[in-house]
Amino acid sequence: MALNTTLSGINAAQADINVISNNIANASTTGFKGSRAEFSDIFALTGLNLNSTAVGSGSRLVDVAQLFAQGDIQTTNNSLDMAISGNGFFTIDDGTGVGYTRAGDFHADQNSNIVTPSGAFLQVYPPNGIGGFDTSTLSNLQLITSQTNATPTSLVTMALNLPASAAVPVNPFNPADATSYNAATPVTVFDSQGGSHQATVYYVKTGTNSWNANLYVNGTSAGTQAMTFDTSGNVVTPAGGNMAFGAVNLGNGAAPLTLTVNVTNTTQFGAAYSPGTITQNGFAAGTFSSIDIDSKGVVTAHYSNNQTSQLGQVALATFANPQGLRQLGNTHWGASGDSGVAVMGSAGSGQFGGVQAGALESSNTSDTTAQLVNMIQAQRDYQANAQVLGTDSTLANALFQAVSR
Repeated sequence: MALNTTLSGINAAQADINVISNNIANASTTGFKGSRAEFSDIFALTGLNLNSTAVGSGSRLVDVAQLFAQGDIQTTNNSLDMAISGNGFFTIDDGTGVGYTRAGDFHADQNSNIVTPSGAFLQVYPPNGIGGFDTSTLSNLQLITSQTNATPTSLVTMALNLPASAAVPVNPFNPADATSYNAATPVTVFDSQGGSHQATVYYVKTGTNSWNANLYVNGTSAGTQAMTFDTSGNVVTPAGGNMAFGAVNLGNGAAPLTLTVNVTNTTQFGAAYSPGTITQNGFAAGTFSSIDIDSKGVVTAHYSNNQTSQLGQVALATFANPQGLRQLGNTHWGASGDSGVAVMGSAGSGQFGGVQAGALESSNTSDTTAQLVNMIQAQRDYQANAQVLGTDSTLANALFQAVSR
């Protein structure tokens, strides 16, 4: 009886040592979650009301509980590294099914898909085309590294001030004669192939509160539009503030460039000419330059033409009972009947933590001092049970010797 009891204690201590050893072995594993050996006593029930003097039969391992405490977050400055601060798991797909992980050491594979070190695809909510994300479906996160198409300029918006005190020029308008116009506003515009061109609007005062706007692109006239102001200096003509100019053939194989200049916020005050702000809606083709991930897990690609594109939003999952998750290796987990179904969501909403880009979550067993203290305790348990085994062996030998006399 005592031998079996002692053996159960030795086995329990050995299991505890094994669990602690695994914790220590993974002290540097990104996103690793440690475990704890849990035991219960073995007690053989006797008949009704006859167990007041019964002795237990030892201990047994009943569970190796996973401990999902937050690990330390370490900055890496790698834009594809991610750490979750708070609740949640990254959602991944290894080709055989959906899994979950806290290890955010992602990288791009040969097809520009973002994957874990073992090759599982990071899952995101794809863009829905109206500025948000489709949370009803998941897709692999893939970097778009090809050039973005050029967009020709169609609208130029100018907010400037023309001086009310300006004199009407004596000489007929000629862009080569600076005395024939009162002000000029240059702006770079783009054609359908992404080529840049110099457009200039020349302003010529024609009378009280009236002006002509002359548009030239690469030195070629696109026409003239009239502008008038009221006595308060606000635009009256053109109605709606849009001046539509004629098409300019650029002669480079691109489509003719047709520009509308919006002057809604242009004024005629007594102050000097001021160019104010000038914007245009075209841009050249661009190449992929960098990736950015915000605290809500929104992944944005940046291109050399100063354009951006949202590629998706990182999908997070939580569970009613995380300890019920199945360990799959590679710091991956799978849902089970004990864990409950995954509750999906996005970072920073509801019960989900935030995503920190350029950082990784360390193993929550990285405090090896605490693990070694636990190891010493388990070792003493083992030694104590071994001592009991030796004592029981000595008593058994004494009994055998007494019987043999």
